[in-house]
Amino acid sequence: MGIENLRIVVDEREKKSGIPDLLRAVGINLEVKTLPVGDYIVAPETIVERKSVSDLISSVFDGRLFDQCNRLKEHFAHPVILMEGNVEEIEQIVENPLVFYGAISAVAIDFKIPIIPTPNATHSAKMLISMCSRKDSLKGPFLKKIKKSDDVTRQQLSVLCSLPGIGEKLATRMLTKFGSPSKTLNASTADLAKVDGLGEARAKKIKQMLEHTSKHHKQTNQKTLDA
Repeated sequence: MGIENLRIVVDEREKKSGIPDLLRAVGINLEVKTLPVGDYIVAPETIVERKSVSDLISSVFDGRLFDQCNRLKEHFAHPVILMEGNVEEIEQIVENPLVFYGAISAVAIDFKIPIIPTPNATHSAKMLISMCSRKDSLKGPFLKKIKKSDDVTRQQLSVLCSLPGIGEKLATRMLTKFGSPSKTLNASTADLAKVDGLGEARAKKIKQMLEHTSKHHKQTNQKTLDA
């Protein structure tokens, strides 16, 4: 199949990544749209969410990642996450890499979404072209009518589910008891422990994680003091 027959729909916010320019340069038929989910649609049922290593890490810790995975799975049969950049950065950014890898394991095993590492934009572009040139990529419409996510409760639950040891049932109970994620995060250990099924040990773990000062923050403050 000639490259001029290949079609990729790209989210307009991806322009700054440099990847759309690389795709155009080799002759891909590129359509720029505002996508409500994902970054690149390379086949009717294949959508790609591209994340830099640092963005992937921050999406794990602010609860966005699982919400995005839910949305990708809801609308596409074959979502893929491209993790772009130097994986060594994980050690420098994250205090405990096991927390990060735990979330990545959940994406791969629970959501069954593959995570493909690429070192830079050039390799990401090559990966997208490879996915687009598969035989199944030309059948059917690329763009679906996808409603923008306005389910605030689901987003709130997603934030609470990112806390250690918290699944959807406990997150729902926390939301019912405290009313909002911010009130939940500000609750005392004693109040958290009163949530049915949560217990004191898990409440302590949550508070320790929330109140832990990251190594990166300490280094930044030290630099400010030294200056």
